Amino acid sequence: MTACEPPGPTSCCESRSACVFAKALLARAAVCQLAERRAVAEREVLECTSVVARSQCSTLAALLRERARFALRLPGKGQPLIHAQALRLQCGGLLGLQQALGAAQADVHAMLGVARQRYGGFGELPWDALVRELAHWQPQRPRRGTRA
Repeated sequence: MTACEPPGPTSCCESRSACVFAKALLARAAVCQLAERRAVAEREVLECTSVVARSQCSTLAALLRERARFALRLPGKGQPLIHAQALRLQCGGLLGLQQALGAAQADVHAMLGVARQRYGGFGELPWDALVRELAHWQPQRPRRGTRA
């Protein structure tokens, strides 16, 4: 089992309330007012405090993966992503959504509300622009002389 396996009843690493965009939040590429940090052994995990919001995030994450599959050369549906692919998908996808909405901050819950209001649903988002931004996203390199 990999660390990037989708959360579910058989996953030993994630709970049913795990934040869908946890990698982006932990990388400080986005924030979410509904994410709650918890310590599990020596790891820090993020859990969503809203079942409805988590469902909406799951829908957006699935659409991001589906629409960016070719551009990012992602494995097929049901196949796990490596950490770098998942990070790029989450961080780049949220950055693309932030730019498409003209949001001042990449606040996941707030952006999902604006996206639903403006476009009526996630299927109607400007996917060409989102995928283009997602494909160009690169992780920030650590500065020279600092430890990661």
